[in-house]
Amino acid sequence: MSRIRVGVIRGGPSSEFDVSLKTGKVVLDALNTQLFEPIDIFIDKSGVWHRGGLPLRPENALLHVDVVFNALHGTYGEDGQLQHLLEQWGIPYTGSRAFASALGLHKGLTKEHLLKAGIKTPYFKVVSPSATLEKDLLDVFRSLPPTTVVKPYNSGSSLGISLSNTFEELKRGVAKAFEYAPKVLVEEFIGGKEGTLAVIDHFRGKEHYPLFPVEIRPRGKSFFDFEAKYSGMSDEIVPGNFSKDEVAQIQEAVLNTHRTLGLRHYSRTDFIIHPKRGVFILETNTLPGLTETSLFPKSLSAVGLSLPGFLEHVIHLALNK
Repeated sequence: MSRIRVGVIRGGPSSEFDVSLKTGKVVLDALNTQLFEPIDIFIDKSGVWHRGGLPLRPENALLHVDVVFNALHGTYGEDGQLQHLLEQWGIPYTGSRAFASALGLHKGLTKEHLLKAGIKTPYFKVVSPSATLEKDLLDVFRSLPPTTVVKPYNSGSSLGISLSNTFEELKRGVAKAFEYAPKVLVEEFIGGKEGTLAVIDHFRGKEHYPLFPVEIRPRGKSFFDFEAKYSGMSDEIVPGNFSKDEVAQIQEAVLNTHRTLGLRHYSRTDFIIHPKRGVFILETNTLPGLTETSLFPKSLSAVGLSLPGFLEHVIHLALNK
């Protein structure tokens, strides 16, 4: 029986290039070589595709590939562009489809869909570059609670995120976020226990199977930013210290989010649970990182699922559609 040829696409033109390289390498190393033939497909920062060290047109880089494991984070790989190309060429791939991917990466659109579905998410405003930016920011500052979270509109890995308590901090935070995205989202800061919950489709007899919620405790910080996420400056507790009732609330909110956004195969959703106001969905990651410091592999381990087993599961989901 011939092995399934899995093209692992990594790198890409986004600010999450380095994280994507690491996720892709983890996948390449973890694939069961008795079942799969891993094929490393690298996209450089300028968007040029490579296979076997040679620059190629995308369609040539994908020749004789049975299925793609999408390890691209951020722009191009996670916003629907790559998904659209693969759908045009009829190549099965892991992760959410084009529209759901675009919806998941664009935080404002995500929040609008959640609110329509009755899922709680922090109150927010979207800021765009304009000649009246300072006036616009003053309006935002006056319309939101004093403490706000500022984040790029369509970036992941907690890049460019900051906390603001004053108008000057808001301006600096927005300027920083503009380095990563053309628009910026400013939302109210919700106090409470922070965490994340992963979902896998068609697993252990459930259409959408929730893993254990992870509790995140950044050390010396008020929130889980890029530094806390990738430098070990946080305590990540799996399973988290949540009561039975809290776990039920978290699972309900996250599973509703996964369904509402039309996600498939797997996802990871970040949340805050306020002691009185309940669970608030912060954002969803349609292609969670799989690096050694990423939260998703830790969640897999907690339910007794190995990374090779997970990869085999989602690859077969992609092939079986």
